Amino acid sequence: MDIKKIGETVKERRKFLKITQEDLAEISGISERTLRDIEKGSANPELASLMKLCEVLGLELSIDVIK
Repeated sequence: MDIKKIGETVKERRKFLKITQEDLAEISGISERTLRDIEKGSANPELASLMKLCEVLGLELSIDVIK
């Protein structure tokens, strides 16, 4: 899992939707600190958190398998 890429995607989509970090944290039920860390790529988010963020931001969560 590329946590930097995940963070960039979350941040870009949040800004595109004109949602503040504070509002996204409240809507998604995760802490502002966790959201900031996810966006910076310094957190390894739990699957439940990623799923909730994707739901709120209108993104799809996919799994890439390398063979």
